[in-house]
Amino acid sequence: MTLKLSKLPNRTPIKVTSTFPPDVHGALTDYARIYEETYGASEKIEDLVPYIIANFLDADNGFKKARRQLTAATSKPTTRPPVNLAREGDK
Repeated sequence: MTLKLSKLPNRTPIKVTSTFPPDVHGALTDYARIYEETYGASEKIEDLVPYIIANFLDADNGFKKARRQLTAATSKPTTRPPVNLAREGDK
């Protein structure tokens, strides 16, 4: 059977621990406060940070271009067949 929706990607969260300088923590605290004033929903900084980072990466055209080039360079198939290292009498 074929569906319009392809299989969903792995959505298992990966925990990353970070340390922020005081000025960045202050900005994130202010962001959370402004977020709450804007949307009427209180969110913890640690819940907002992944979306802030994702938004930043999505908006960085230089990063997206370099990432496409990196992906293309690392996913190219080899141009020569694999070498069989077994010698005739080693079987």
